[in-house]
Amino acid sequence: MGKAKRESTRADNEARAMTRMLKVSPQKLNLVAQTIRGKKADKALAELSFSHKRIARDVKKTLESAIANAENNHNLDVDSLVVAEAYVGKNMVLKRFRPRARGRVGKILKPFSQITIVVREVEEAA
Repeated sequence: MGKAKRESTRADNEARAMTRMLKVSPQKLNLVAQTIRGKKADKALAELSFSHKRIARDVKKTLESAIANAENNHNLDVDSLVVAEAYVGKNMVLKRFRPRARGRVGKILKPFSQITIVVREVEEAA
């Protein structure tokens, strides 16, 4: 008696994975996402494995999930996958306060973010 399921807007040769509530600011997460955009999936995994950024571990998990979704749910070839999109969004923000001089308060914002990775199967150009 509920609503009908909405059809996917993704193409047949695409798969995606999303991770929410990552404890990092979107600006910092976007720096890591920029490094993998447009790269082949195996090169992007290698790049994230050797990155010194803390959040690169979580981005690598998301990319591995997108690759697994492509293989298991969409029957795509893992060797010909490319990171088509990697975009970052804002999530909730924890607001905290710190006492300052003369009875004032300092506002501290602790942002969370989310990342969506879309992998696409491309034909090898011979």
